[in-house]
Amino acid sequence: MTRPELMAIVLIFLAILLALLAVGWRRRARRQSSIAQPAESPHDPGTMLGVFTGQYVATTAAGAPLERIAVHGLGFRGNVHVTVTTLGALLRIDGTSDKWIAATSMRDRRTATWTIDRVVEPDGLDLLEWDLGGTLVDSYFRFDSASGFDAAIDQLLERNAA
Repeated sequence: MTRPELMAIVLIFLAILLALLAVGWRRRARRQSSIAQPAESPHDPGTMLGVFTGQYVATTAAGAPLERIAVHGLGFRGNVHVTVTTLGALLRIDGTSDKWIAATSMRDRRTATWTIDRVVEPDGLDLLEWDLGGTLVDSYFRFDSASGFDAAIDQLLERNAA
């Protein structure tokens, strides 16, 4: 085989691979179409407890860090601003619409070392488990400075428990 023939074979293989990736992503989104849309921010989000910036890493099915949620703008990584208030948390992920996580839908907060496409130092990711319209999900964040995030979310979780 000549070099141009080999190059053509490699390019055809790459095109097939990309097409299969696109088909897989669409099928995942179709399977997850029953997952509810995240709520929009309320007119009165409550008193601000803190604003945290960094990276939104992923949202996965709760307890399944390899099962990415691909719908409603939760499928791709991006810069994030998380505003925690007395009534919940507002996620502003670059390139998507705002997402509201009501305090009443929050279930747990913990740290993680890895998820679907990210591995960091021990406890380098902040994980927020919440109820997305009847589906429990875990959202992973890598904040520039997570100082205060734990306390703000814990305050909301304590109110839920009371």
